[in-house]
Amino acid sequence: MNNSAIQQNFERIRSNKAFELFVVAVIIASALLVGVKTYELEPTSRSLIIWLDLLITIIFVSEITIRFIAEPNKRAFFRNGWNVFDTLVVTISLIPIDNSDLVLVARLVRVFRVLRMISIIPELRMLLASLLKALPQLGYVILLMFIIFYIYAAIGATLFESINPVLWGDIAISMLTLFRVMTFEDWTDVMYETMAVYPLSWAFYLSFIFFTAFAFLNMVIGIVVNVMDAENEKMRQSQEPPNQEPSLLEIQQQLQQVERLLQAQQRSKSGEPD
Repeated sequence: MNNSAIQQNFERIRSNKAFELFVVAVIIASALLVGVKTYELEPTSRSLIIWLDLLITIIFVSEITIRFIAEPNKRAFFRNGWNVFDTLVVTISLIPIDNSDLVLVARLVRVFRVLRMISIIPELRMLLASLLKALPQLGYVILLMFIIFYIYAAIGATLFESINPVLWGDIAISMLTLFRVMTFEDWTDVMYETMAVYPLSWAFYLSFIFFTAFAFLNMVIGIVVNVMDAENEKMRQSQEPPNQEPSLLEIQQQLQQVERLLQAQQRSKSGEPD
């Protein structure tokens, strides 16, 4: 069996849906195993977990090897950032845990195994790509939100410092208090405390909540949804079969061939040699 046949066989394995689901199941099992290790376990159970962790590591090494062999262009394999991430996670997972100074690093890497589901599942990759592409637009929304926070924090520190210095002592603490108000974490207690001195201070809180919790949240959702729609359209177009319509160059070549055939027929009718 030549290398091309081996590569095609491994490519079929990689493209198999059952293989993908099996890898996802192993990743979930690996994440659960990390969670189990945080509990106090009996020696027998801890020994079983060590063997299971070893088995999962072997499966991950086999899976990344299959993906590498299935890649037609081996250099292109490491040009993909997710392939590099998977390789690093699997490689660091091979570090012995028991007799090493890097025990903490090895355990933390095993936690990051769950991120491999993003590299395995295309839909998760699309979601992450959408979020990353939305960051530049979200940056302006965050900047505008910071301006609103700063203005309201300055007003709150000026008006309410004498009422409760713990919540409104300076502009930094005031911004933390406003974040508590924005997330609706007992914000009514903060409002009622200031309303005892300033009865109309409710307008301060309600306007702030309107700008941050409602208006800005909807802006963020709108930006992310628009980017996700664009990414979905790109994915749909990439999965569609290629357009079978002839190009302009092909049409010109076909017209030239028809023109030559017509000229040849005319010459044959007139008795002229070809």
